[in-house]
Amino acid sequence: MKRIFTLILLTVSLQARTQIQTLDLARYVNPFIGTAEGMPGNETKDNAYTNPGAVVPWGMISITPFNIYDPASPDKRRPSAYIHGKEAISGFTHVNLSGVGCNELGVFCLMPTTGEYTPGKVYNSSYSNEQASPGYYSVRLNDYRVKVELATTLRTSISRYTFPKGRSHVILNVGLGLTEQKGAFVRRISDTEVEGFKMLGNMCGRSFVNIIYFYAKLSKAPMKCDVWIHNRLYENYQREVAGDDVGAVFTYETQENETIEVKLGISYVSTENARKNVEAEVPSFDFDGVRQAAREAWNKELSRIIVEGGSENDKVKFYTALYHSLIHPNIYNDANGEYQKFQSTEKGRITDYERYTLFSLWDTYRFVHPFYSLVFPDKATNMVKSLLDISDENGFLPRWTFGGQETGAMVGDPSLPVIADTWLRGVRDFDINRAYKAMKHNALTPEQNNYMRPGMTNWLKYGYIPEDASLGVWGSVSTALEYCIADWNLAQLAKALGKTDDYKLFLGRSMLYKNNFDPQTGFMRPRNMDGQWVTPFITDSHKQEQGFTEGNTWNYTFMVPHDIPGLMHLIGGSHKFTEKLEECFAKEYFDITNEPDLAYPWLFNYVKGEEWRTQKHVRRIINNDFSTDINGLPGNDDCGTMSTWLMFAMMGFYPSCPGNMDYQLSAPVFDKITIYLNPRYYHGGSFVIETENAGKDNCYIKAIELNGKKHPSYSISHNDIIKGGNLKFILSSKLESTPKSRRDNLVDNSFVQ
Repeated sequence: MKRIFTLILLTVSLQARTQIQTLDLARYVNPFIGTAEGMPGNETKDNAYTNPGAVVPWGMISITPFNIYDPASPDKRRPSAYIHGKEAISGFTHVNLSGVGCNELGVFCLMPTTGEYTPGKVYNSSYSNEQASPGYYSVRLNDYRVKVELATTLRTSISRYTFPKGRSHVILNVGLGLTEQKGAFVRRISDTEVEGFKMLGNMCGRSFVNIIYFYAKLSKAPMKCDVWIHNRLYENYQREVAGDDVGAVFTYETQENETIEVKLGISYVSTENARKNVEAEVPSFDFDGVRQAAREAWNKELSRIIVEGGSENDKVKFYTALYHSLIHPNIYNDANGEYQKFQSTEKGRITDYERYTLFSLWDTYRFVHPFYSLVFPDKATNMVKSLLDISDENGFLPRWTFGGQETGAMVGDPSLPVIADTWLRGVRDFDINRAYKAMKHNALTPEQNNYMRPGMTNWLKYGYIPEDASLGVWGSVSTALEYCIADWNLAQLAKALGKTDDYKLFLGRSMLYKNNFDPQTGFMRPRNMDGQWVTPFITDSHKQEQGFTEGNTWNYTFMVPHDIPGLMHLIGGSHKFTEKLEECFAKEYFDITNEPDLAYPWLFNYVKGEEWRTQKHVRRIINNDFSTDINGLPGNDDCGTMSTWLMFAMMGFYPSCPGNMDYQLSAPVFDKITIYLNPRYYHGGSFVIETENAGKDNCYIKAIELNGKKHPSYSISHNDIIKGGNLKFILSSKLESTPKSRRDNLVDNSFVQ
């Protein structure tokens, strides 16, 4: 544990230099938020799919209870290893996704049991006394009278089992997992050590293969160590097995309250590196030391933002959201710096930064990465460097990756906004020329050689992607709009770098969204090669419709964050824009679980005199759609996306669009918010948001002051924030300052609680 505590001392030293006071904010985190079951038939929409297991910030490994195994349908897989309230735990899986709607990972399942071991038997147990906090989970397995405790470092888990007197076992199921990919391998090294790997892949129906390796070591030699394959046990003498259903069993004769610990490390490179990760991060069996170090790691990151005032529930909502936002992406390189190159058999090695994986970029490019750039710029720059490494190794910047593979999930070209936005916000310790070259390569490579931009040839030829020529394109309108946002960001970066011709080219391409706007209906709409609009065209839908990706025209018509004034003109001016946007909320077409329309509540800020609508809708969503309950997130958390939205909303500012350095303002929830700025990137020290008359019902802004002076608008620039200073809001529960004439003939102007 010497290495762990040395890291803590270094952390404390850094915090002293940056004047950050580390508090025990982990006490406000409830890892059970978002773990509830969704409505029958709508699980992937209504369930957040978070889990309560142990993990450290951006950790490669996580370990969580696995309670969704169905003996009647063992091949039925879910997006999460854990659903709150399920009757039986079947083990504890390592390497888990948080908040994702497709099933993957959930591998290396450890299960402590008692009694005689029977090959092929389903070992599960009712459970009680569940506890979870950042970096720690514990539970009692009632059927076996075993207490289970879990904790992690970056790449290694440690499990502590407290057994009753009698015959006891530790079972490691290597074949089990949430992944659709079959195949696993396990080798017995000694009586206390095993290693192997599990095949991963086919996430969201995509065809690809990953391999993840493990090494496990137990604190005590067993009476015997056996391996199995397909329900057949090979006792002691068998060294290794491979197949779809393989694992190992360690058998003990335990005394009452005897503890046995298991260290398990992972690697995407090799079993040898998995072992080295264990040796580097958990050299001894010291569960309590690992647990304490994990909590310290969480408190260090949580203390980047200090909130004061508000209710206890408000603090729980906020810090749990911050916790969820720091689970993904994940460290990818091993402790020795090695990693598996992207879609390659080669190994790479880094020594001066961290390589990351599991980028859910379609979700996170919108505001999660801008959040990282503001609050965790040291991580943001490493994430950009990781994307550039992927481009070098694979030929293109990615869209949705985990491990060493591109899943191809979702649409658009979201790496471009991430890189441009990060650099424009002042995080510039990466090679911008290398980055710009990679971004242009994604944007300009002809479609036949560019799997990242399907439909691009027709998009440039027609100015839209024809629905009747959209083979290989998921959502002709959605994909085209995403390309517009990506190219607008590339244009902003080109402008900042003085590349005038490129700026004009990509800015022009970013305006092609106008070709999907139908002025007769006032909606974004798919069209065919002959220019005719696709019929029938459904506007009274809450489902996915033709031409759109996971949504419909209501979810995408306002998804032009890079050119709201231009969109407003197309719709018919500010009044009609406001009417239509308000109609979207009044008729419940706005979907807080759907990324393309998450900026909608903030768009009223673009219409002078209508900013109060942003304040009303943002507060209503905070109060009604998020809570501290097990179903306290309204839908898939999508690697922290929903949680990050909530954080911004509760702090009272929101990034308008990646590449745009303005934040839109609304009413903060707390009396005081202090954001500590990393001095390596920003010299402002801290940015403080103070609110007079903060409260659940006080959502309307009477006045705004910046550094003691009246602030004239409902937006604030990123540069104002990173300079440090004070932003003050004065709130009211009643709308007082908006002229009534501007509210006539518009839907509901009351605050809906």
